[in-house]
This record gives sequence, structure tokens and C-alpha cells, in this order.
Amino acid sequence: MALNLRSPMPELEGATEWFNGQVSKEDLVGGKPTLIHFWSISCELCKEAMPDVNEFRDKYIDQLNVVAVHLPRSEKDMDLEEIKQVAAEHGINQPIFVDSEHKLTNAFENEHVPAYYVFDVEGQLRHFQAGGGGMKMLTKRVDRVLGIKEE
Repeated sequence: MALNLRSPMPELEGATEWFNGQVSKEDLVGGKPTLIHFWSISCELCKEAMPDVNEFRDKYIDQLNVVAVHLPRSEKDMDLEEIKQVAAEHGINQPIFVDSEHKLTNAFENEHVPAYYVFDVEGQLRHFQAGGGGMKMLTKRVDRVLGIKEE
């Protein structure tokens, strides 16, 4: 069970560590819509999806906040140096919330990696999806939140 649509964005608290800068809910809400995506260094699907996520992030760089959340699936996933290294290898240069204690994961009621949450400018959840692929659907939903007309 994930957050319901139109749920407010949870506070971004409880990080074990932040990489690439730190952001708060206040930083994100009110300016532009936000994509929060959960990933894990042990998740092959996450790594396969990352080029698409990065392309997506760069395409919407001026219109969309993007925050990565690292959700460890085992003890091995808790190594901060490895998280940093894998993030660098996969071009994850957006802020990364390291959620080793699952505080944000629990706030989101999230059970999946990869998982994608799109919040509108008011900080309300407008789209959730989990698993690989699905970038077309994500793009459509983000375009809708941004008010971009489909061609």
C-alpha cells in the first residue's frame, strides 16, 4: 500500500546521510512539481532505469525538482561509500536521501525499488508507479502536472 493520490508529500526527514546537497519539503513545495524516486545499489532494475531517469531529470531540469532516495534492501546496501560510488557511476547528481533506517520509506509506505512519486506544485501526490520501464507513463503524468499538452 503506497501513499494515496493527493496525499501531501511527507517531510524529508530521518536521512542517515545526504549526498549532492540536502533539500527539505519546504524547498520543494510551492516552486515546481517534484519527482521523488526510490532506488537501491543492489537493484539491477534501478540501474537499468537510471539512464532514463537521468534523461528525464535533464529534460525537465528547469521545471521539475528531482530527489533520489536510496532504500537499502540488505545490510550490504548500507555502505555509504558504495552508495556514493554507484550513484556517481550511474550519473545520479540530484540530491540523494540515504534512508538506511527506512524512515522516509515508511513515511511513503513504499515497498518497491525502483519507485517513482510525482508531486504537484502544491506538494500533493499526483502519480505513483513502481518497477522497471514505464518512463512513457511517467513522462505523460509529469507533462500533465506541468500543464504540457501532448502532441
